[in-house]
Amino acid sequence: MSETKKLGNSDLEITRIGVGAWAMGGSGWAFGWGQQDDQDSINAIRAAIDAGINWIDTAAVYGLGHSEEVVAEAIRGLSHKPYLFSKCERRWDENRKIFPSLKAESIRQECEDSLRRLRVDSIDLYQIHWPDPDADIEEGWTEMARLQQQGKVRWIGVSNFNAAQMERAMKIAPITSLQPPYSLLARDVEREILPFAQRHNVGAIVYSPMRSGLLSGKMTKERAQKLPDDDWRSRNPDFQEPKLSRNLELVELLRRIGERHGRAPGEVAIAWTLANPAVTAAIVGMRRADQVPGVIGALDFRLAAQEIREIESFGSSENKSAARTAQ
Repeated sequence: MSETKKLGNSDLEITRIGVGAWAMGGSGWAFGWGQQDDQDSINAIRAAIDAGINWIDTAAVYGLGHSEEVVAEAIRGLSHKPYLFSKCERRWDENRKIFPSLKAESIRQECEDSLRRLRVDSIDLYQIHWPDPDADIEEGWTEMARLQQQGKVRWIGVSNFNAAQMERAMKIAPITSLQPPYSLLARDVEREILPFAQRHNVGAIVYSPMRSGLLSGKMTKERAQKLPDDDWRSRNPDFQEPKLSRNLELVELLRRIGERHGRAPGEVAIAWTLANPAVTAAIVGMRRADQVPGVIGALDFRLAAQEIREIESFGSSENKSAARTAQ
C-alpha cells in the first residue's frame, strides 16, 4: 500500500502523486500538447491506478472538455474508482477561443457540464483554475461554497492563487487545497505561497514537478527543437536556448542521483518537490502506459538530506554565475 497524506481540511487520503490529465486533452486548443491518442491516455490512467495511484486531476479546459471525457471512459467499470479532481473558470466560445469567468452562473454551468462529462454525481475536489478576473474572486468562491453545500462537489480548492487572493477567499469559506506550479525550475511559490498554505492547513498539490517533461530524463535538445507547433512547449523559453542546455545539465545530475537508487531522473525531480513539508502531493502528467514506470517510483521514493543539498548546490551555483553576469 502506497503512502497517503490527508489533503488539507478534507477527508481525502491521497497518494503522494496523482495522474495529471492536461496532455490527454489532445490538440486543437491553445495549450495543447500536440496529437494524443485517447486509447493511450486510457491505458496510462489504468496503468497508474493499477500501480497504486488513487487520484486524477483534470480540468474542463483541457482539450475543451475532451480530457474529462477521456478520464470518464478510463475509469468506467472499475470496482475501486480513484478520486476525481477538476477545475472551472476557463471557458471557451464557439470558435474555441478561451476566456475567463468567475461569475456564479458561469461556474454553476461549468460544474454541471463537468459532472456530465465525468459521468459522476459529485466531484471529489473542484478548483478555481485561475484567479481571473481578480475582481470576481469573491463571487466565484461564494458559488463554489454553494456547490459544496449542495453536494455537487465534495471539497473546494484553488489553483494559481497568491497568498492575498487565498486570504480573500478564506473569509467566505475554507480552502481545502491549492494547486501551484512547483519544480526545480519554478520555485517562486517557496517564498510566500507555500508557507501560507502550510500555516492555514491548505493542502498543496503541485503541478508540473518535472517542468512539463523537461526533467523527466526523456527530453533532449533534438526532441525539444522538433516539438510540433501545436505543442505549447515549443513556445516555452525553458525548452529553448540559452536555458535548455543548463536545464539538461540539471537532468544529468538528477540522473546520477537516481542511478544510486534505480530511479529515473523524473522520479528524483518529483521526490524533490515532495521533500518540501508544505507539499501534500504532486500532479504527474502521463500520456502512455509505458511512461508510468518512469514516474511511479515517486509514490514512495524519498531523497536523503545530502542528496537534496547536492541538487540545491546546482541551483545556487547557477544563481552565483547569474549574479556575476549581472555585475
